[in-house]
Amino acid sequence: MTMSDQYNVHRRVLPPFATRLLFILLLQLTAGCASRFDDLDLSAYQYRDTRNLVTFVYDARHILEQEGLSALDYFRANDDHYATEEHYLYIYDLQANNLYHAGMPSLEGRNLLDVTDINGKQISRLILEALDDPENPHGWVHYSWWAPGSFYPVPKSSCHFRVTTPDGKELFVGAGMDYPHEEKEFIRIVVDGADRLVRQKGREAIAIMSDPLSSYNYRDVRVFAFHPDGELLISPVVQDSLLQIRLFECADEVGHHPFANAVKRLASQDRVWEVFMVKNRYQRGLVKKCMYLRKSEMSGRTLYIGAITDLPQPP
Repeated sequence: MTMSDQYNVHRRVLPPFATRLLFILLLQLTAGCASRFDDLDLSAYQYRDTRNLVTFVYDARHILEQEGLSALDYFRANDDHYATEEHYLYIYDLQANNLYHAGMPSLEGRNLLDVTDINGKQISRLILEALDDPENPHGWVHYSWWAPGSFYPVPKSSCHFRVTTPDGKELFVGAGMDYPHEEKEFIRIVVDGADRLVRQKGREAIAIMSDPLSSYNYRDVRVFAFHPDGELLISPVVQDSLLQIRLFECADEVGHHPFANAVKRLASQDRVWEVFMVKNRYQRGLVKKCMYLRKSEMSGRTLYIGAITDLPQPP
């Protein structure tokens, strides 16, 4: 009797939660004493919701690696666990054929390679790119999507893992968060990826990074680039051509010069984090922002590449 057979026998007499515990126990017994999460590094994340999501997807990956496509029966039998208010699981092959979708079962059996969000972002293609990005170990992609049963699309961040089943099939598994917290790790991924792109493609990379439909632009995050003399190749903000931003003169609400300070620190480092204060239209008082800036090179000339995100705010 295989592990799946044992699981199916017990599923008929045990409630779903107990069945889930039994199945995990069986997986752990077959894998030895080591935890299946030993290789999962969550230290980069500041928020519990993010860590929970990555663990959720990683657990499903482990089941698929052990059981292959027969695990789809398990996922479908436990939809209450794999489709919750917080997130839902989905599984695709590498041609973007949907094999399982806990949140929107009507998508199963369809090829979604060219599906776009409301802004035109090609979600499946961005996921496949993320899975091949060494700077993005948890396959993060950011876009807008409809929550099941909702009318308006909402901002979403999803993580993904590549899976090889016991019979050699290549898949990916993922899930996402609606209205996600802005993790520092998210901008670290896109800026480090932009640095690699610039070193590979030179000036051609600037047009790719500027594209609002690329992975380098999402929500209020925008990868920017400038030379040491302040020449802007990509602005930190969407700007009219008449507005010329002098980055090194820009000061925050308490008089600090974040761009000038960060560049000064980059004289002895290759990447820095710079915190600064801004006004927020939703709150009375100041809030913290964080800039990740790193030194790169394009056509033999130093280039600085960065992005800005929110920092956790005190309650």
